[in-house]
Amino acid sequence: MIMLIARRELRSLFSSPLAWVILAVIQVILAWSFFTSIDMFFSIQKDLSTLPNAPGVTDLVISPLFEVASIVLLMVIPLLTMRLISEEKRNKTISLLFSAPVSISEIIIGKYVGLLLFLIILLFMIMLMPLSLLMGTELDLAKLFSGALGLFLILAAFSAAGLYLSTLTENPMIAAISTFGLLLLLWMLNISNTSPTNDSNTLAYLSLHSHFTYLLRGIINTRDIAYFLLFIAGFIILAIRQLETQRLQS
Repeated sequence: MIMLIARRELRSLFSSPLAWVILAVIQVILAWSFFTSIDMFFSIQKDLSTLPNAPGVTDLVISPLFEVASIVLLMVIPLLTMRLISEEKRNKTISLLFSAPVSISEIIIGKYVGLLLFLIILLFMIMLMPLSLLMGTELDLAKLFSGALGLFLILAAFSAAGLYLSTLTENPMIAAISTFGLLLLLWMLNISNTSPTNDSNTLAYLSLHSHFTYLLRGIINTRDIAYFLLFIAGFIILAIRQLETQRLQS
């Protein structure tokens, strides 16, 4: 039932122009960023050759591409998650889901998996750009894998938070704005923190950006992986509990 709901969600995404527009716009923005980074790399390549342990293509082209992709998708994912439950409520089709022979857990996880499948397609399209560099240069494949893993995990975290906030309201626009606000807050938590106090360490741990940055650098730490998995599981559980409460009240 989870995969049935996931396929239905994926089909509904591609049956609307929103998904196609998002794919096209993101590819244009990231392609511009990618070629700008390549141009910058060529302009400083002579200077890099004189430096010991100079950063390579992976550090100067691919990592910035993933960083830009995460920022762009932080703004885009709320547009995708706002429709998951809020639109069902607005269209009065949520009662059909409640009366169907499926559990709330299957509904939530199915919708989440459907969105993840869309994001995997998007991530595959993004990965074609750095992989194209293999035709002309050598890449740090371990760092490339770490960055791609980090991008996938942070997109999955964005989606889980957006799914939960979509269960709280019938207005998709309110769900989108509140999701963007929450994600932006969690992204910027430790940016202005420079003092090594316990409070700043706590904020750094709660910040999405700090865990993502380590993975971009090629540092795969179980601490960061566990953070993203707990973040995703926490918001999925909250979404299930919230929808179960609404089902009992309806």
